[in-house]
Order: sequence, then C-alpha cells, then structure tokens
Amino acid sequence: METLLITGGAGFIGSNFVNYMFQKYPQYHFIVLDALTYAGNPDNFSSLVKNDKRFEFWYGDVKNAEIVNALVERANYVIHFAAETHVARSIFDNKIFYETDVIGTQTICNAILKNYKKIRKFIHISTSEVYGTALQAPMTEQHPLNPCSPYASAKAGADRLVYSYWRTYDIPAIIIRPFNNYGSHQHLEKLIPRFITSAILNAPLTIHGDGQASRDWIYVLDHCRALEAVLQSEKNDLFGQAINIATGIDISVNTIAEKILERLNKPKKLIQHTFNRPGQVERHIGSNQLAQSLLNWQPETAFDTGLEQTINWYVNNQRWWEPLLWMRQIPIKVKEGKIVMH
Repeated sequence: METLLITGGAGFIGSNFVNYMFQKYPQYHFIVLDALTYAGNPDNFSSLVKNDKRFEFWYGDVKNAEIVNALVERANYVIHFAAETHVARSIFDNKIFYETDVIGTQTICNAILKNYKKIRKFIHISTSEVYGTALQAPMTEQHPLNPCSPYASAKAGADRLVYSYWRTYDIPAIIIRPFNNYGSHQHLEKLIPRFITSAILNAPLTIHGDGQASRDWIYVLDHCRALEAVLQSEKNDLFGQAINIATGIDISVNTIAEKILERLNKPKKLIQHTFNRPGQVERHIGSNQLAQSLLNWQPETAFDTGLEQTINWYVNNQRWWEPLLWMRQIPIKVKEGKIVMH
C-alpha cells in the first residue's frame, strides 16, 4: 500500500482532495498533517474517511522539522497544501504568511531531500496570485511573477524555492498554480461563500471597488482531478514544471454577486460597494494548454453548474458555517496606518 502525505489536508482544497481520492483509490494510505488554524477543520473529512484505518491525522505545524521528517519518511508521495492563503488577512498580519508559506515549504523540501530515494513525487500547491494582474490574456506559465500582496509574495517565494530545490538537488517536484477555487467547505473569508451566506441571511454583499475585477474560477473537484492526473502520470517531464489549473474564462465580482442573488431569489439592492482593497489584482485569466498537453486535463464543470452545487451545499449545511460568521470581515491596514474592516 502506497502512502500519501497531505500537508494542510484539513483545509478547503486539501480536504476535498482527501475525500475525493480516498473513495477512488483503496490502495492508498492517507496521512494528513495540519495545524488546525482557523481555516482547518477536521469536520471537513467525510465519516467514511475518518473512520477508516487507511486514514491518519497528525496535529502539527509544517515548520516543525521533527514531525515533518518523521512523516515524510513514511510517504511515497507528498502533496503540500499547507499555507496561509488569504490576501486581505496578509495585509493586516503578514509575518505568519512568510513563516508558514516559505519556511514551512523549506522544511518540507529538506525532509524530501533526506528521503529522495523513497519519494516519487512532491506536488507543491502554489497559486495564480504569484502572477499579479494579467499582462496578457490568458496568462501562461511564462507570465512574469508580479505578486501584488504579502500573501502572493510569500507564495511566489515558496514557488521559486521548490523550483530551486529541483534545479539544485533534483527532488521530484511539480508546481501547481491553481486559479481561484470555489466549492463546498470553503471558509467564509473567501468571496463566493461570503456572498452566498450573506444572501442567505439577507445581509449586504459588500463589493470592494467597482466590482469589475475578474477572476478565473475553477471548481474545486476539477482541481482535485488535475492533482489526480499528476499523481497517476508516468511522464518524467513533469518534474520541475509549473502548471496552471485554470478554465481560460474570467468572471467579474459583480457578475458573481448577481448570479448568487438571482439563484437565491434575493434583491439586487443587497449589493453594496465600498473602498477598493490595497494590493488588488484587476484581472486573472489562465491558460490551461500546458495542463492539457502534459496531464490530458481540462475543466469539466461549467461555472454556473459549480456555483449551483456550491450554493446548494451552503444552503444545506448552515450548521457548518454559522460558527464562522464572525470571521467574514477581517481588519486590514491601509497605507496611512489606519485599520479598516474588509
């Protein structure tokens, strides 16, 4: 039985990945390492996963070399999700982003280097935020890295750190750059679940700026299928690659708010505009040609379909998200040093 070590596996994308893979691959043993910060939740795992002997959960910090080394020694594959991930939160409190995203990734890389004969693949989950605002459309993997926020710069550092370990030490690293994920079990600080839960509660849907900023939205299970394709591929030319996971379609914040209100039969007057966020990225749209050629992958879920499934999940799982309502707004520090709520 081969073993997958998933760091940050109790978070939004990590837990969706574990639940997805666990059902499909009975030949895998799953080890999850997670510090259970505010965005990690053991309830994200299905009861099928939690009650099976093929699943192990380890509570710990990815920066802790002792526990990381002990778990990497047991693994054949490492999928590294663990990171601080919220743009606005990084503006208010940026230190932890560099500690977790960069130093945590270095800790993982060093552990893999010690066990390079056993580790078959190391999949590092980066982000499209490393690109900044699109200078070309769609953005390919050759797009310049112009991170616009402390979060994005920390992820850019981790992204290039992994690449440097591949170049220097030939670790079996593959870098994945997903565009904006959405789906079930996503924290309310993120735009789509914040809008959905606000609409359910007849609360304002707050849009920062004019709402024309657009993103490439990828349904989380399509992302999981891409990672599955990476794991199952026998191609050696994957190593050292950075691969976009994208749809090639961008949708504005205004459009998303309107779609959610229409689906929930709520009035458009719930939309409110406020100041623009510092470090805002105006447009993200990704090319998925490399993913198609290397992984034979392309997204299967149309945005309206994925949004419908996501809305239904939040409508039917209010008990899961109600305790998180107080975290929908977070403080950020603007240039003058003033603290405002985002």
